[in-house]
Amino acid sequence: MKFSCLTLLATLALYSVDSFTPGKKTNNSFRRQISQKVISSEEVETYPAAARIINTPKFNEVCDTVGVTLTRFMDELSIHNPESRELTSLFGAVATACKAISNTVKRSQLPKSNTLGYEGAVNIQGEDQKKLDVITNDILKRALRFTGKLGVLASEEEDKPVDLAGKVSEEILYDQGDMFVAVFDPLDGSSNVDAGIPTGTIIGIYEHDGECVIDFECMPDCEEDEIVCMANTLQPGDKLVAAAYCLYSSSTFFVLTLGDGTYGFTLDENLGEFILSHPKIQMPETSSIYSMNESKSWQWDEPLQKVVDGWRRGTGKSGKTFTSRYIGSMVGDVHRTLLYGGVFGYPADQSSQNGKLRLLYEGSPMSYIIEQAGGLSTTGTQRVMEIVPSDVHQRVPIVMGSKNDVQEIIDAYAEAGAK
Repeated sequence: MKFSCLTLLATLALYSVDSFTPGKKTNNSFRRQISQKVISSEEVETYPAAARIINTPKFNEVCDTVGVTLTRFMDELSIHNPESRELTSLFGAVATACKAISNTVKRSQLPKSNTLGYEGAVNIQGEDQKKLDVITNDILKRALRFTGKLGVLASEEEDKPVDLAGKVSEEILYDQGDMFVAVFDPLDGSSNVDAGIPTGTIIGIYEHDGECVIDFECMPDCEEDEIVCMANTLQPGDKLVAAAYCLYSSSTFFVLTLGDGTYGFTLDENLGEFILSHPKIQMPETSSIYSMNESKSWQWDEPLQKVVDGWRRGTGKSGKTFTSRYIGSMVGDVHRTLLYGGVFGYPADQSSQNGKLRLLYEGSPMSYIIEQAGGLSTTGTQRVMEIVPSDVHQRVPIVMGSKNDVQEIIDAYAEAGAK
């Protein structure tokens, strides 16, 4: 999120059937203390992600039919890809949360909505909490709580992890079994709400490393296991199982990828359902639009300055004269770029040498969506999807969009010998 950002890092436990069978006693729950240790990139590499249990999904013709509901879409997915059926309830919960957030955002300008202004506190990154940040955070927590897959979550708006009951505590409940890791930015661009500018929610889903199994004999001192579990949160984007965003604008849009194309749904408020409106989105390979904060263009890296200057003059590789279209909300800018083609970027500058966008819950999920639609995403010198996060809130410079235009930037950095 550009100004006030929330992150939910949810470990989603996939329980066995026996775990939910009445009368059967289970002993797979345990409690342990969350370590405050900072995980280094070296420690992350010590615990590589396990082999993927969810493969690239297969879709039938129903999933490419305009007018199909998101519910039917996910049902068809689970029928033809049994290993992905757990994603059905997960995305059902996310879709429900997006509907609730959309309604909350729309009503936020009403005098008695009690959602405007600041909460009077700051989040873990020192940013002022807006009331709407806290509300959307709670909406997502409640939606995910009843999926049967939520083990633990941590929010940028809360200093400590939160257990299943929603209480702030250092003692967290985990459940043994296969797990997902979900990363969230519940309301990207929340500072723009008061001006009626589009906002959005960003979601990324990872598989949890199968090695993250606690040795009960180590209780209560399981520090090594804690490191393994945290390392699973810090995965590169190319380990994503799924990614999605919701855009709250003229309509409410839900765009997702499960690893085989990007699909766009639009909320039909009369039906209360997300309807497939953009099957298998493919971005134009060349465009004539760029979306960047040009007030800092003089601080950008020289290769990027030269490319953008060529676009403005019409002397770039495509020969087209580009126009600038910049909203200032990542989800809004990326959505337009996805549908019309173009380049969205928040590059590094002298005041933000590592960029402004967070890798784990903004850069990687959105890069996955763009790449699955035929685009590219880069820092200029490195593919965003290949970067292993060194910490949860790591920032990176990002340029993403139409394939040929982004490639022009990559080539410019390579020619300049940038590292």
